[in-house]
Amino acid sequence: MKAVRFHQLGGTEVLSYEETEVPVLGPGEVLVQVAACAINHLDIWVRQGIPAYPLHLPHISGSDVSGIVTAVSPGCEGISEEMPVIIAPGVSCFKCPYCLAGQDNLCDSYEIFGAKSDGGYAEYTKTAAANLIPIPDGISFIEAAAFPLTFLTAWHMLVTRAKLQAGQNLLVLAAGSGVGSAAIQIGKYIGARVIATTRTPRKIALAKEIGADIVIDHEKQDFAKEVVSITEGKGVDVVLEHVGQNTFDQSMRALSKKGTLVTCGATTGGAAQFDLRSLFMNEQSIIGSKMGTRSELLAITQLIGEKRLRPMIDSIYPLEKAREAQEVMLHSDHFGKLILTPKNSIGR
Repeated sequence: MKAVRFHQLGGTEVLSYEETEVPVLGPGEVLVQVAACAINHLDIWVRQGIPAYPLHLPHISGSDVSGIVTAVSPGCEGISEEMPVIIAPGVSCFKCPYCLAGQDNLCDSYEIFGAKSDGGYAEYTKTAAANLIPIPDGISFIEAAAFPLTFLTAWHMLVTRAKLQAGQNLLVLAAGSGVGSAAIQIGKYIGARVIATTRTPRKIALAKEIGADIVIDHEKQDFAKEVVSITEGKGVDVVLEHVGQNTFDQSMRALSKKGTLVTCGATTGGAAQFDLRSLFMNEQSIIGSKMGTRSELLAITQLIGEKRLRPMIDSIYPLEKAREAQEVMLHSDHFGKLILTPKNSIGR
C-alpha cells in the first residue's frame, strides 16, 4: 500500500510518500481502507518529536480516520466487512476504574490513535474493533474524518468541564482552527453569545457564518480590552483557551467575576503568566480539559448526523500532498479542517 511516513524526526521535509506493507491484524483487530484522514496539530508535534509520544520509526501519523472495514480478525463481535466506520481517536482499555466510570479519557493507558501507533496517512490502517464507530446515514467520509478529535475536545471543554449555559458570554480563541470552529457551533447550539478571535477578512466572515456573534481581529486589537468593552465591563463567563503562552494573560483579563477559563492546549508554549490576584479576588476558575469520552463522541456523531452541528472543511488534498497540507497548517492559513484522501479512496 501507499503511505506517508517519516523515518526521522524533523520538519515537513522528512515526510515521505512511499510503499509499505499492509498492516497485519492481531486478535480483535480490523483492517480499514482509509477514505479520508484529517490533519491535526498533533501530527506536527509528533513529527517534530515530543516526550509524550515516543515513537517506533518509521511512523505513519493521522488520528481522525474514516473508511470501510475490509478485514476482520477473530473476536470482533458486531463488526463486518464493508461497514463504513469512524476510528475513535481516543484509545482506552475500557477495563480500569476510570473507564468503568465513563471517564475513559482519563484511562491510565489512554493514547491517541496515530500518535504512538501508526495512523491514517495511508491507504489502509488497523485498529482494535472496540475503537470503531459506524458512520450514520447522511455523513460523508470527508465529514466523518473532519470532526472526531476537534469536536470531541471542544464539547468536553464547554459542556462537561466549563458547564456553559444558555445566555452566557463565551470567548473562543483561534476561530479558524478545528477546535475553534467546533466551539463556536457548540456554543451557539447551547444558546450562548459567542465572541471569537481570528485574523483576515476571510476568516472573520467565516466565523460569523458558522455562528459567532462578534469577531475580534486579534492581530489588530487587544482582544481582552475589546471583550471587556463588548460586555460593558463585565468580561465573559467562559473562555475557551487552546493557544497557550501567547494569549493566556489576555484570556484571563477577558474573564468575568466567577468566570471559567477552560484550556486544552499550549500551541504557543506552556509557560503561561497571569495575575494571581485577579484569580482569587474575582473567584475565577482555571480548568484543564483532556480530549473527551466515548459517550460524548457518540452524542456528537448523532448531532452531526442530524445536521445540528457541521464540521468545517477548508481543503482536501491527495495523500501524496501531506507535506504541502502540513505546511498550510503551520502557517495558519486555513479555516476548519485539512483532509487527506488516498488515491484508492472510496466515495460516500
